[in-house]
Amino acid sequence: MSGYVRSLAERARDASLVMAALDGDSRRRLIERMAQLLEHHAAALIAANSEDLERGRAAGLGAAMLDRLKLDEARIAAMATGLREVAAQTDPLGQVTRREVRPNGVVIERQRVPLGLIAMIYEARPNVTADAAALCLKAGNAVLLRGGSEARASNAAIAACLHQALREQGLPDAAVSLVADPAREHVLELLQLSDLIDLAIPRGGESLIRFVAEHARVPVIKHYKGVCHLYVDRAADPAKALDLLIDGKASRPGVCNALETLLVHRDIAATFLPMALARLAQRGVEVRGCERTRVLSADVKPVTDADYAAEYLDLILAARVVDSLDEALAHIARYGSDHTEVIASEDAAAAEAFVRGTRSSAVMVNASSRFNDGGQLGLGAEIGISTTRLHAYGPMGVESLTIERFVVRGEGQVRHAESHMRD
Repeated sequence: MSGYVRSLAERARDASLVMAALDGDSRRRLIERMAQLLEHHAAALIAANSEDLERGRAAGLGAAMLDRLKLDEARIAAMATGLREVAAQTDPLGQVTRREVRPNGVVIERQRVPLGLIAMIYEARPNVTADAAALCLKAGNAVLLRGGSEARASNAAIAACLHQALREQGLPDAAVSLVADPAREHVLELLQLSDLIDLAIPRGGESLIRFVAEHARVPVIKHYKGVCHLYVDRAADPAKALDLLIDGKASRPGVCNALETLLVHRDIAATFLPMALARLAQRGVEVRGCERTRVLSADVKPVTDADYAAEYLDLILAARVVDSLDEALAHIARYGSDHTEVIASEDAAAAEAFVRGTRSSAVMVNASSRFNDGGQLGLGAEIGISTTRLHAYGPMGVESLTIERFVVRGEGQVRHAESHMRD
């Protein structure tokens, strides 16, 4: 290994101690200034992004990846808005989540503290550079960013804005450290730094997630693929279900909270599916369906097990008619990725059975899968959607980038000698 990433991580680790000691108002002002600088330098960000887009087209990147990569004025404005929302959130550090007085008078508290140094490994989306930095800094952490080579100019331009804000407030640039060299060997080096990095969060395609999980010696929270389902129950309102389907699949198919599979109860299939297939065709969606779906339209292609497990990130949808809610739940348990599930139903009991029967990080009742997003759920920007059942599950905001520790307050109490026998 070259030692390049270790050197970055050592400086970032030192910077994490500075950020942990910084008061909440200073962290808020820092992130607000970052938002201002992103807006002020929007033209430079778009110019850098144009270089990445040009290289991406020449390299044959698909439409979904190019969409994720693109920055324009609206997306930069949204990025700045997300940072301001993060800045405005209640400071999590020092929050006491539990307080108890023991019989011996000792006071036991659980208190939120920073994680330390967080490594973010991601592809395509340059907005992650700003989002991850703001979230980590708000929680008193430092962050080591390794973006994909396809967004290297965009990421560098965004990082320059963030560094300017840090310098203006007399804080170390290393609090937001960017691994500028895209060589894959640096990812391997980063993943071995268990003495410096407290948590790694990969965000990207399935191959990236698997690579990180297989090679990491540091703790990993996976932002795994989004195989998201819409189940249209026998008691669904067809108009609502159609809106949920079109919004979930066609509004932005290249994102992780887009729908990939439609499950329809047999009692409503004959009326709902023809309408759904017609609307999907109008939006250019290719449907791959089971035999009971295919009899309703000659345009539906045969479906395979691989289709049911696929995260298409494209205008492609798998479809299946099921005999019951239990069959829908069994399908989701087999093929789902613990990301987002949706039920369309006017039957409250069926909706609650669906909620209890799924284990995904978010369950939507008569609401679009696209709401599984940190901003939509009131977190501001998000660092990712955890599909790993550790200390965080679902969209990860500021609070998810802290941990709780015990603080014990006493007046000289000691354990009695007989208690030591039980240690």
